[in-house]
Amino acid sequence: MDTMRDRFISTASQLLDEEPRLAVVLADISADGFAPARRTHPDRVINVGIPEQLLVGAGAGLALTGMRPIVHTFASFLVERPFEQVKLDFGHQDVGGILVSAAGSYDWPAGGFTHMAPGDVALLDTLDGWTVHVPGHPDEADALLREAVTGDDRVYVRLSLQENREARRVSGGSGFSVVREGRRGTVIAVGPMLDNVLAATEGLDVTVLYATTVRPFDAEGVRRAAGAATNADVVIVEPYLAGTSSAAAGEALMDLPHRVLGLGVGRAELRRYGQMAEHLTAHGLDPRGLRERISGFLRP
Repeated sequence: MDTMRDRFISTASQLLDEEPRLAVVLADISADGFAPARRTHPDRVINVGIPEQLLVGAGAGLALTGMRPIVHTFASFLVERPFEQVKLDFGHQDVGGILVSAAGSYDWPAGGFTHMAPGDVALLDTLDGWTVHVPGHPDEADALLREAVTGDDRVYVRLSLQENREARRVSGGSGFSVVREGRRGTVIAVGPMLDNVLAATEGLDVTVLYATTVRPFDAEGVRRAAGAATNADVVIVEPYLAGTSSAAAGEALMDLPHRVLGLGVGRAELRRYGQMAEHLTAHGLDPRGLRERISGFLRP
């Protein structure tokens, strides 16, 4: 099976043939994959090299001319390093575009902390008007990208090497989907965390919601699930910085007595390269670690 990044390259290349106002801006990352599309559309597949501030600025400039830019590189180089350009060139100028990242929190441990961005979604959360998609399967990444291309808004698509075994039907406007129903609490699994969450909650009397679009946050869906449970206890399992969506969940539940536990990547830097599975375990995001923390949090 192809990875989300593989699927992004093939889908975006196809969309370049179909959408005349679409452009792809690269910073060397994935340039080889887009080489055929660049030969076909040399004016709409642009590799600026490694200056990431220029990458984002060029994408916003294209948007100002009426183009629909897809801007792509690793998450740390797409959101963190050129954050001022994301804030000003897209946000302040009020233009739309699609940022597509790869290698987020711990996808490529050998690259070290310079190539990790567990705080990317939290950082974008400081800005207004961004839709954030976190697909859990290549098919979901395909569907969400195709949907994003048809709009004019600001969209962040966070791709990962970690993925769920099966794709689910997704839409950016459909809210969180109910995967399992229970009475003792609600667990929200974001994108590629779903399989681990389902394994961790096997046999527990909890509702499991699946989220591939985390901004806007599905406050109504969370409130409905939590209100139907005996206790309005909500656990959010995210593949990036722990607690990123805790405030959004708290706002959703303001009219209910509630507790929220945010699980995700910890703030402490893990300074040994290791492998992705080892990072998951170290952050307590493997099924065993999740079960211990979810069971310990839920009221008996």
